[in-house]
Amino acid sequence: MTDINTQKIDFKNGIILGRDDAPVKLVEFTNLRCPYCRQWWQKRHNLIAEYVAAGRVQHVIKLFDKEKPSLAAGDVMHHHVPQDESAPDVISSIFETQDDWGNLDTLEDVADYAVNTLGLTLQNYKEMSTKIKNETLESGVFFIPTMIVNDQVFDQKIALEDLKALLN
Repeated sequence: MTDINTQKIDFKNGIILGRDDAPVKLVEFTNLRCPYCRQWWQKRHNLIAEYVAAGRVQHVIKLFDKEKPSLAAGDVMHHHVPQDESAPDVISSIFETQDDWGNLDTLEDVADYAVNTLGLTLQNYKEMSTKIKNETLESGVFFIPTMIVNDQVFDQKIALEDLKALLN
């Protein structure tokens, strides 16, 4: 992983799940087209959701519109994710269908899939997307998924025991 300046991470920008007074803040930079992000979500989301529900963790999801052709379909999907407590279920649905929409011919087809198949609507995403892009430039976040707890930076390969230690 690259050197990341964790002091430049904005805990108030993103999809915020959980209590503001939670003792642990988990920030997750992700792209919905990335297979490694999907792997992380499918392996660890339920565990993180338990910590959020218990008030122990605040989870800040940052849908990172990376300017990379292979991830462009994910950027389109980001623009359809609601920025509220329904986001985790929507993200799960998007990841579950990634193999279907991820290989569509055009980005317009991806947007149509989001609306017509997943029942999503285009969100007011531009301000948040721009802030997240700027944050990644300022902090040095380049790879996805990138997760941060306090000043600890890790990716989807973190061992379960190590993740639990950070979240406790």
